[in-house]
Amino acid sequence: METDTSAQEARNGKDIQGIQWEGFKYNRDEFRETRLKQYDNFVNILRPSSREKLDKEHGQVVEKGKNFYDFQFNTRLVTSTIVHFQLRNLVWATSKHDVYLMQNYSLMHWSSLLQRGKEVLNVARSVTPTQKLPGLFSEPLSRVQVSSMAVKENLILLGGFDGELLCKCVNQPGVAFCTRLSTEDNAITNTVDIYRDPSGSLRLITANNDCKIRVFDAQSFTRVSEFALDWSVNNTSVSPDGKLLAVVGDSTECLISDSHSGKVISSLRGHKDYSFASAWHPNGLILATGNQDTACRLWDIRNPSESFAVLKGNMGAIRGLKFTPEGRFLAMAEPADFVHIFDTQSGFLQSQEIDLFGEIAGISFSPDTEALYVGVADRTYGSLLEYKRRKDNHYMDSFY
Repeated sequence: METDTSAQEARNGKDIQGIQWEGFKYNRDEFRETRLKQYDNFVNILRPSSREKLDKEHGQVVEKGKNFYDFQFNTRLVTSTIVHFQLRNLVWATSKHDVYLMQNYSLMHWSSLLQRGKEVLNVARSVTPTQKLPGLFSEPLSRVQVSSMAVKENLILLGGFDGELLCKCVNQPGVAFCTRLSTEDNAITNTVDIYRDPSGSLRLITANNDCKIRVFDAQSFTRVSEFALDWSVNNTSVSPDGKLLAVVGDSTECLISDSHSGKVISSLRGHKDYSFASAWHPNGLILATGNQDTACRLWDIRNPSESFAVLKGNMGAIRGLKFTPEGRFLAMAEPADFVHIFDTQSGFLQSQEIDLFGEIAGISFSPDTEALYVGVADRTYGSLLEYKRRKDNHYMDSFY
């Protein structure tokens, strides 16, 4: 496809997104400058004085311009879409060649090997659960606007704009389980995830605008636990050992809770607005949180009184955070235009900046760390970008 861009074409000067700048009155640099000046970052409670204070705070002096991941391919054969401007976790890679993303009502699978996309599930039509288990409250759903997703452990978990939850096995047709988590008016499923609890059991976790976190058993789909909070939960992350739960939402705080009981263990304070992203380093000691105050804070949970570093975006909220599975890199996505990759081995002091144009639907590293995928949501230039880990970067991968 002409609008697709290969690494070779990019090296020969083609724009990675296939934007033909000759036809515009601005060149790329001029348009970037204008965008940086004019972009209006959405905030809920951040005051100008707080923003000035944040700007003066000891933000990391980061050396930019590194190249940890090289541009590999951009395709417009599949295009990412989003349904809620604050929820940007709609791209999941299951291998360096396999990635799942939402395209309107279609869950799409992209094979970078075959350079081909295919529809895995269409949620515009009526979806009827295939698993009929006794006592299970499962119901047919249709026209689900997918607001959150996770693909792990051979399962696909989708959360909907009206409080829906759908679970599908990757290698089986149909949807195993689907239900409406809440009947409240504003019950959007803000986040879903798949994890193993300390006993090794597979769990599904959801959080909604009704201020509740729900945990389900992944085999029986029965509800294991439910925790209520004082504010809407926008994102949750379970620690690598399955014991701790990081909870962020319509609050300036991040709560660290016991994943089994929901009991709050500590409260992390420092952000100035609401948070929508969090990620644990694989060592289980470092937590990253992303906020509408345009900063990512890094916490050592052994010292929860203050963050040990503040990583700042260029123009918008931090809406996506992902560590590579071995902990070497942290990817940080703004709502539009920028994805930053930090080298944890440098103490988060070195970074690569991926500069593009368009809303970012999601970011995902492949489990083997070889690939990074970025979903771009745009009416004209919507696409899926693929980056490949540089081969000359195989230093000793030590945990931070």
